[in-house]
Amino acid sequence: MDVYYAYNYAAAGWMILQSIPLLSSPTMMVTMLSPEVRESTPLEVYFSRSLGFAVITIGLLTVLLTGSIPLKTSFADPSSSLEDPTAPYALPALIITATYHATVSFYCYTMWNETGNFGFGIATIMGTILAASGVWCVLFATSDGRISRKTGADKRTSGFPFKNVEADKRKAGKKGL
Repeated sequence: MDVYYAYNYAAAGWMILQSIPLLSSPTMMVTMLSPEVRESTPLEVYFSRSLGFAVITIGLLTVLLTGSIPLKTSFADPSSSLEDPTAPYALPALIITATYHATVSFYCYTMWNETGNFGFGIATIMGTILAASGVWCVLFATSDGRISRKTGADKRTSGFPFKNVEADKRKAGKKGL
């Protein structure tokens, strides 16, 4: 599995995992986060469930917009293009989700330092891993690369600190043409 697709599925899975407690038991979430034990208000329950649905939606849109699940634009076109398997919104969605995970990770880190809550520590670690993976995908997995058909090596590499004497010998014979 490609790192790009692994990031998409991991990000969506983490978002869905975060939204399950918000949807299933918002009263428990409000009770855990409030300093005094009290009954949650209907507004708090509404906001908790709305946040849960929003996080699930962002997770599913991450998978759909990045091309992890191939979708057709219309039912009239029965075949999908094999030349471009990724969606046109893959890079913007990747940048937005990586920024989202970095922001949430930073927020959870500040809350972890303030409260020492174990949940914020786990969220910090997972958010940092996902943000770093997203940045890695933006930097290295988005370019097409120039892979040689003969050797399978990337043609963009250079021999900066070291000289490739054998390649220079082969190129010297071709320069005379």
